[in-house]
Amino acid sequence: MAIPEFIRDLRTDIGTKLLWLPGVSAVVFDDAGRVLLGKRADTGGWSVIGGIPEPGEQPAETAVREVYEETAVHVVPEGVVLVETMPPTHYPNGDVCQFMDVTLRCRAVGGTARVNDDESLEVGWFPADALPALDDYALSRIKKALEAGPTWFQGMAEAEPDTAG
Repeated sequence: MAIPEFIRDLRTDIGTKLLWLPGVSAVVFDDAGRVLLGKRADTGGWSVIGGIPEPGEQPAETAVREVYEETAVHVVPEGVVLVETMPPTHYPNGDVCQFMDVTLRCRAVGGTARVNDDESLEVGWFPADALPALDDYALSRIKKALEAGPTWFQGMAEAEPDTAG
């Protein structure tokens, strides 16, 4: 994954210490209900498309930009699927980041899926019932995006409303 310039600038001041960052993931569906996935250059695994917002950029703008940059597919965000704080990620260079991920369900509206930058080895459309091997991160986001329900907040799934007067 390419490191945005503003993060490189921050790292000159804080070194490899934990850096708290926003992240945006996009679960993209086409008209046939297929899911757009990218095979990541950094891990070699298939996943949903995502990235880090630029300073001042809204999550929906990030989803549109990242999907196009990585896959050449144009999308329209349709809703928030989930909001979740991820465990810290330790990178080979010693950097540590922790992401607050906002996952958006998106609809493809144009473009042809192809590798469009150096962050992906492959990109492709997959039927929801015939996905390639995915980690829990991608699977949980796709599952939540397929459900017709409200936004899901980590830790709130079992919460009961307080009905005491």
